[in-house]
Amino acid sequence: MILLANPNSTTATTRAMCAILAPVLPHLRGWTAPEGPGVIETPAQLDAAARLVAALTPPQGCRGVIVAAFGDPGAQDLAARLTVPVLGIGAAAAGAAGAGGRAFAVATTTPALADRIDALMTAAGPGRYLGCFLTDGTMRDLLADPPALDAALLAAVRRAAKAGAQAVIIGGGPLAEAALRLSPRSPVPLVQPLQAAARLLQARLDAG
Repeated sequence: MILLANPNSTTATTRAMCAILAPVLPHLRGWTAPEGPGVIETPAQLDAAARLVAALTPPQGCRGVIVAAFGDPGAQDLAARLTVPVLGIGAAAAGAAGAGGRAFAVATTTPALADRIDALMTAAGPGRYLGCFLTDGTMRDLLADPPALDAALLAAVRRAAKAGAQAVIIGGGPLAEAALRLSPRSPVPLVQPLQAAARLLQARLDAG
């Protein structure tokens, strides 16, 4: 069994992320942060979520944990406590996007987290990181309007591609469904962080 830990407090998002990963990781169980915002938007919220994730106790029989918020809150501290692999979706996405030395960027809806994202991508990505490309409009309004969200993210992806990005990460666990919708329309390959983490975790488990 694999645990998907959602540091956001929205159970519907946890269910949606588990549904996306079910074909890759069929024995998947979700965990939702018991408190905090429905969607993490600020560094303070990210830090609070990190404390919750770092303290969680996985169910018996857990073989690995995916921390499913793009800033990877608590992932390193949880990994230090457990004997099973713990992967954050942000670091996993950076590795996939920068594979082979590709120039890559992030398209996201959370301007207050841009500095945190930049630091994580620079540390984790093997390629040349070009930065965050932010959507217009507030995240809450965009999440409530999927067509507007898709249009805003696609515009950010196009700006990133024009700046030289050879791959773009759609940065955010709650944006996973949008990433799947946009993939056929993107001018460059899109990296969906949940899927990147799931593939990496499965590879590590297969390798023993």
